[in-house]
Amino acid sequence: MEPGNITRISKFLLLGFSERPELQPLIFGLFLSMYLITVFGNLLILLAVSSDSHLHTPMYFFLANLSFVDICFTSTTVPKMLWNIQTQTKVITYEDCITQMNFFITFAGMDDFLLSVMAYDRFVAICHPLQYMVIMNPRLCGLLVLVSWVTSVLHSLSQTSMVLWLFFCTEVEIPHFFCELNQMILLACSDTFLDNLVMYFAAMLLAGGPLVGILYSYSKIVFSIRGISSAQGKYKAFSTCASHLSVVSLFYCASLGVYLSSAATQSSRSSATASVMYTVVTPMLNPFIYSLRNRDIKRALKRILGIQCYKNQSSKG
Repeated sequence: MEPGNITRISKFLLLGFSERPELQPLIFGLFLSMYLITVFGNLLILLAVSSDSHLHTPMYFFLANLSFVDICFTSTTVPKMLWNIQTQTKVITYEDCITQMNFFITFAGMDDFLLSVMAYDRFVAICHPLQYMVIMNPRLCGLLVLVSWVTSVLHSLSQTSMVLWLFFCTEVEIPHFFCELNQMILLACSDTFLDNLVMYFAAMLLAGGPLVGILYSYSKIVFSIRGISSAQGKYKAFSTCASHLSVVSLFYCASLGVYLSSAATQSSRSSATASVMYTVVTPMLNPFIYSLRNRDIKRALKRILGIQCYKNQSSKG
């Protein structure tokens, strides 16, 4: 690449999923529906946990944080894509792209850490039930969330700062619906060996670490459940983990599938389609997974919706 063709560009083009005009209304309607469901569902979880005193426990404290992060996670990518479809433009400025990537990495990291913290919470609840409230005290819960935020932000800043040193060819087209780190590195004209090395090392450390913690916690939980004599006791212990296990499986299978498939095929468009699973679908399904399998959440949601209905009837009267 000649030096004259390398410069600090001011904008990128997000190509999205398809360039066919007849598919744009379908894509817009589909993603708008999923985004509204995600925001509304997670807001209901937040409202249920904050309004019901029975849900002021460590498990639901972490769940409320996960719902907040899921709203932010989806909001970093989908609104921009919807705006581009509506205005029939593909442009995203260099500054907006870096900002979007920074927040995306932050909230993805927070999702990862919160799932690990929630696994530890279930480990303490099942394996050390008598010491649960002593171990999982409010100070420790707040500290775990704070450390997760600080680590995620620092990781995001370190990854984003690498991109600031890269040079891109003019008229850079991103075959994706948002500015993703690995896609940005692939499109750079400058040497990216060190960037790839740091990116994959950080991914193994900050994604693999929480995954190891989750696997360790659940291995201890399985051994503890096997020691319970009654079938009813085993079912009750496992049911408290079922929702979290479903979310963990969905998140990790989707995210690992994206990065493994992109590494194997180098197809950016297929990677963009696969990315929808962990960037949009997983945050949308989380409220349903937790509410459908949790009596306390369902009771709180029914009470909230019942109060709202009563208020509406009173105002009409």
